[in-house]
Amino acid sequence: MSVTIILIIITVGISLYAWQNESLMHKWIFQPYAVQRDNSWYRFITSGFLHADFTHLLFNMFTLFFFGDVVELVFKSVYGDTTGVLLYLLVYLGGIIVSDIPTFFKHRNDPPYRALGASGGVSSIVFASILFYPTLDICLFAFICIPGFIFGVLYMMYSYFSGKRMGDNINHDAHLYGALYGFLLSLLLVPQALPSFVNQIANWRMF
Repeated sequence: MSVTIILIIITVGISLYAWQNESLMHKWIFQPYAVQRDNSWYRFITSGFLHADFTHLLFNMFTLFFFGDVVELVFKSVYGDTTGVLLYLLVYLGGIIVSDIPTFFKHRNDPPYRALGASGGVSSIVFASILFYPTLDICLFAFICIPGFIFGVLYMMYSYFSGKRMGDNINHDAHLYGALYGFLLSLLLVPQALPSFVNQIANWRMF
């Protein structure tokens, strides 16, 4: 069983349990004010295993399922099974943590603010896959398919400007910084991917 599948099983199990256990949800959710007040730094990681509802959970786990195995396989092929898995986890779990750092500084004096979800880690994995396979299509709503490198540019622009607007109860900053983290860390860990990335885009043709 791949680590991606294990992560999905754990995340689904914790999310379902937290929906029935309000105290766990309250204790594990990312609340920058609480982190600053009582040093509950663990929330940076535990919040990534919680989701607001079934749609939120399904979307994140569906995305992780389709992109995670690809990225996991690349790291295993470069570093071997054990080290490859550890580096894959560094991209995913690190993405969850790092993507919330800007949110922490932005909302640490905002008591009502809360955030949850694996989106930062999932964005990290999606953008790692774009680094490795930039011309593979990414499909939106199952029928609008565009190459990964074009999707990546549009996604970054949308996340940046939506984060500036705010007001829709989505932590777009986590998406943006998770994506940047995943792409840059994967490039640092697999530098030989850069020439391939450039070459694949250079040889891409629309028709």
